[in-house]
Amino acid sequence: MYLVTMLGNLLIILVVSSDSHLHSPMYFFLSNLSLADMGFTSTTIPKMIVDIQTHSRVISYVGCLTQMSFFMLFGCLDSLLLTVMAYDRFEAICHPLHYSVIMNPRFCSLLVLMSLFISLLVSQMHNAIVLQLNYFKDVEISHFFCDPSQLLNLACSDTSTNNVVMYLVGAISGFLPITGILFSYYKIVSSILRVPSSGGKYKAFSTCGSHLSIVCLFYGTGLGVYLSSAVSLSPKNDAVASVVYTVVTPMLNPFIYSLRNRDIKRAMQRLLSKTI
Repeated sequence: MYLVTMLGNLLIILVVSSDSHLHSPMYFFLSNLSLADMGFTSTTIPKMIVDIQTHSRVISYVGCLTQMSFFMLFGCLDSLLLTVMAYDRFEAICHPLHYSVIMNPRFCSLLVLMSLFISLLVSQMHNAIVLQLNYFKDVEISHFFCDPSQLLNLACSDTSTNNVVMYLVGAISGFLPITGILFSYYKIVSSILRVPSSGGKYKAFSTCGSHLSIVCLFYGTGLGVYLSSAVSLSPKNDAVASVVYTVVTPMLNPFIYSLRNRDIKRAMQRLLSKTI
């Protein structure tokens, strides 16, 4: 699954960069999402594969903090890029005449850089929360990676303040992007319903179908893990749900976007014919 994830996302990046027909904001954001997915799954899965092969599940304290930092960085970047892609679809469908002016290359690059900066800030805030904990009652994490909520559960000291800060940061990096996505699609649906022809409605909806599928899969499992950890202590359920959004979702992204997108399929055919 890890190899499929890496090869699939690399193929998306290669196709988008090599085909001039795909040099548009939507595919620019898609290639950045593929990069973020590759980094997101690479923070946890290679270590887990090594642990399975060597029968050793040891990770150093510094290694644990490093893994957690990159995990939060790429996870938040995924979330923000999905929000940016929703905004891109909003501009394309609701303001088609001004789309090329608004979504110019400079503005698109700025959106990606802002997403990266916010993700770095969020990951360092999570690290700062964990660094305040000096003593742990156990050295065994009931998970396959260093999850912030799991580390807080192992702390000997009172973590109520840390939990409040962590879920506040989670709300900023999770619920605010979801609000942006929901608002964008509210405007998109309102605009599509005013289209007189059924063919036009279908064409507009089809451009959003792939993005909506990824949003539901990523946010449904990701938020489920963090919300459930706040009300229950079931590490097994958390780990199972975490597998979906750390392994399954990055693997499915290339398939969903390539199989449901005619432009990507045509670009792949052109790339294959050039290679042959």
